[in-house]
Amino acid sequence: MNKESFSFVIYMIHACADKWGILPSMVYRRLKDTGCIGSYLVPHYEILHTQGTGYIVNDIENYLKVREDAG
Repeated sequence: MNKESFSFVIYMIHACADKWGILPSMVYRRLKDTGCIGSYLVPHYEILHTQGTGYIVNDIENYLKVREDAG
């Protein structure tokens, strides 16, 4: 993970925490445990960082729903 994608992941963790009303540490744990950081956010950084924050948070919510329903 390079500096830009690292900053992006931190930003998205805080954006999700703000929307969901929970601590960033809880968001980080959830994203890490579902593979969202390593399998979605970092590999697709080049495309995702050009999108709006709300769009990405919604995408993350969809990712988590699919992963958590499957697990």
